Amino acid sequence: MKTILHKADTRGFANHGWLKSHHSFSFASYHNPERMSFGALRVLNDDLVQPKMGFGTHPHQNMEIISIPLSGALSHKDNMGNTRAIEVGEVQVMSAGTGLTHSEFNGSKTDEVNFLQLWIVPGEMNVTPNYEQRPFSSEEKNNRLQTVVAPKDKLIGDALPISQQAYVYRTRLDSYKSLSLNAKSINNGFYVFVLEGEVEVANHTLEKRDAIGVSETEHIEIKSISNSELIIVEVPMN
Repeated sequence: MKTILHKADTRGFANHGWLKSHHSFSFASYHNPERMSFGALRVLNDDLVQPKMGFGTHPHQNMEIISIPLSGALSHKDNMGNTRAIEVGEVQVMSAGTGLTHSEFNGSKTDEVNFLQLWIVPGEMNVTPNYEQRPFSSEEKNNRLQTVVAPKDKLIGDALPISQQAYVYRTRLDSYKSLSLNAKSINNGFYVFVLEGEVEVANHTLEKRDAIGVSETEHIEIKSISNSELIIVEVPMN
């Protein structure tokens, strides 16, 4: 088993006034050669957008982009005709493929928006761009694994599709509960990101916004120390 620990206070940070962003991996002006990616997981940004502010129209190509609101609502608009708000409890995926443009905006006059954005390197290049979002039941992540993103050829339940053999899971664990995960492939690793609470993974204790990458193993176990909420990303390591 191989592990890499990313404590919350070691992440990159950018303060643009309208946007405060913590970077788990090298992004924009934050460059750390030891944090370029975890397998196919290229970006995990923890963004806080001020009221009436947002990201102007910008392009993406050949990247699987996943947005998960944690508080507030984020308005989305793209060149495929999608104009929607993403709210807490929903997940959005975009397969950028051959290319798309989009913007993201906090339409509230008073409330900040906090959301995670993940970029996963696709397993198939130059696919037709695709956009999907949907709400997921909060109850279905209580003390169990909820799959919110899965490969488009191996969808699980109502998981959203991406062009990579990768999975995104959510879970909310009560104190002293345990959760076991078996890798879908021997080549996959797990990146465990703590939204809230305190857990133990691979003999490491993780607190709010800490993360750990675990690879070269077919199985991991997560033990909650207090009520906790997690995002877990399973990705190919090569």
